[in-house]
Amino acid sequence: MEGKSSFPITTWALDDRPREKLLLKGKTALSDAELIAILIGSGNRQESAVELSKRILADFHNNLNELGKQSVETLTSYKGIGEAKAISIVAAMELGRRRRSEAALERKVITSSASVFELMQPIIGDLDHEEFWVVYLNNSNKVIQQTQLSKGGITGTLVDVRLLFKMVLQVGAVAIILVHNHPSGTLKASQADKQLTEKLKLAGQSLDIKVLDHVIVTQKAYFSFADNGIL
Repeated sequence: MEGKSSFPITTWALDDRPREKLLLKGKTALSDAELIAILIGSGNRQESAVELSKRILADFHNNLNELGKQSVETLTSYKGIGEAKAISIVAAMELGRRRRSEAALERKVITSSASVFELMQPIIGDLDHEEFWVVYLNNSNKVIQQTQLSKGGITGTLVDVRLLFKMVLQVGAVAIILVHNHPSGTLKASQADKQLTEKLKLAGQSLDIKVLDHVIVTQKAYFSFADNGIL
């Protein structure tokens, strides 16, 4: 209605405020407009942040893909959307696009120790220091993600078992592969390597998480615990 005055978000019932609603009910409880309202923070004299967000969305057929194509200049044409707010919207839309793009990529399947080497050698094979990584797999042995757990060497850096298995549960992995590099080029498992592997294998058994292999990577070759019967 023309001339209608709008109450600021701070006067709304607690459950209706986008930020508080996200905290209380979770991100999926919010509409697209409410999520955009969190990005812009405030509206204008006539509209709350949510009302302004609804109007912007309506102009693009309530389609986030269409909104994601808009420029900073287009968004700043709306009263209440300055350059900083427009940049926030554009950046958020681009992050969403990149997330979809990455999710669409076919996950690499680990079929052997050689495929672990192919995956990890470009990441840690040429380093001049030791790093310990974990490759997280789903029930089809497809890579969910790979994460650095420590840096500086197994003997010099504590590998946090709790952090490792917390990540396993967070990403929904059913199996893991341990990987670290030997900058010296030595393809031999140390006693510390073996002890850590056994410790993680036992910890995984209680959670029904399989440790499939521990692969030592150098610049040009690798050593697999599984291939050598010491897992």
